[in-house]
Amino acid sequence: MTLALSQSQALAVSSISVSHLTARTSGRRHFSRLSISSSSSTAKPSQPLSSPPLSRTKTGVIVVGAGLAGLAAATHLHSRNIPFLLLEASDGVGGRVRTDLVDGFVLDRGFQIFITSYPEAQKLLDYRELDLRKFYSGARIYFDGQFHTVADPLRHFSDALQSLTNPIGSVLDKLLIGSTRLGVLTKSDDQILRADEVPTSELLKRIGFSDSIVGRFFKPFFGGIFFDPELETTSRLFEFIFKCLALGDNTLPAKGIGAIPDQLASKLPPSSILLNSRVASIDLEESSLKLETGETFQSEFGLILAVEEPQAAKLLAGMKRNGNGNGPGNPVPVRPKPARGTVCVYFSADRDKVPVQDPVLFLNGSGQGIVNNMFFATNVAPSYGPADKVLVSASLIGSFEGESDENLAARVVAELSGWFGDSLVGSWKYLRTYRIGFAQPNQSPPTDLMKSHRVDSGLYVAGDYLTSATFDGALVSGRKAVEALLRDRALIQS
Repeated sequence: MTLALSQSQALAVSSISVSHLTARTSGRRHFSRLSISSSSSTAKPSQPLSSPPLSRTKTGVIVVGAGLAGLAAATHLHSRNIPFLLLEASDGVGGRVRTDLVDGFVLDRGFQIFITSYPEAQKLLDYRELDLRKFYSGARIYFDGQFHTVADPLRHFSDALQSLTNPIGSVLDKLLIGSTRLGVLTKSDDQILRADEVPTSELLKRIGFSDSIVGRFFKPFFGGIFFDPELETTSRLFEFIFKCLALGDNTLPAKGIGAIPDQLASKLPPSSILLNSRVASIDLEESSLKLETGETFQSEFGLILAVEEPQAAKLLAGMKRNGNGNGPGNPVPVRPKPARGTVCVYFSADRDKVPVQDPVLFLNGSGQGIVNNMFFATNVAPSYGPADKVLVSASLIGSFEGESDENLAARVVAELSGWFGDSLVGSWKYLRTYRIGFAQPNQSPPTDLMKSHRVDSGLYVAGDYLTSATFDGALVSGRKAVEALLRDRALIQS
């Protein structure tokens, strides 16, 4: 469950990807807002855009990477009337937060859920325009050949009451969930992100949760959020997410998760976003960068590097500096921790070939198999597919290198046939597989979720690896990078 984002990604799909965010102009792509049609796997610009001359090479600030962090940085620059260019290596904005249209289906690139209580997102996004569709506040867990419900008692009291004695943990476990919820709600986000930390698995043990509820609920649920089935992720991130879940709803935008970066980009000047513009090198002495095409861009106020952690480390390692060096507070490690990966497999089904109509997330609590979680996306957001079809999404944790898409899809079908019956699952049609090698930065302890965004005077970084590995963390980091740049400019001017 992807709650994090950036510019570039190790992404492979089993068929040709369709970009729905760009229009070609003069050999370069500029962002354009597109209308989405459910009847076609391609999309066309809703209106043509005029292209600025490509000779423009100097601006106020250059932001590299049009994932959520880069888009947030550009949004804050634009609100302050600071001129900027946003350079993106791929063919569209969003980084890991992208959506494709395939045969009338809306396919998010990997399983991603948006939590409405993210504090930074509430400041930057128009939720009404996103047309957010809610999941059931709980989950249905497959264990011992049956499904068992875990429900939020404040939203589904009767379901929660009936689930007290099911085998997904003891009555005490379910009471401990309530007390843990109250505990995180008494803390500020800053307190949570600065608190002493242990792996999430250790925190759950200290709280007193039984092995049964950890294995049957916490590991598939939070393991799907962190892409970490052993729950080695820092307790800081667990508590932040737990608090957000208590305060908000799990949702999907009606037009796909890509509607989030699309909305941010639509509020920026179209000519300020340059796609297919991969940075090859940075020269901090000249406050400039060179693209792989040989084009050079120069900034007056500074550069913001809003790319994935591995790409940031690579670019900074080869950067020509101004003599000040990184300093002791360099926020980008030379050797980042191994990334978290995931695979998402999509199928289509006839309306009468799915077991439920509920917008519920299914979790694998059996401890066996390769499917971590799955759901029927059109039950949550009917706009994710044609009116007579259902979109099925199954998520796996890990990269599954060396195993073909076809073999993985067959294993998923065989496994889910054990859940729902072969007569239903056997009729599903395979659509596409997404392999995301860098789905999320690894935030196992030790972590620092309050890192500096300043590398050097005139050079700043942004990304969820600097804060919390969530949508919100990426948006926060974009703002903080701009604030660091403005502080430096104020000092220089004074």
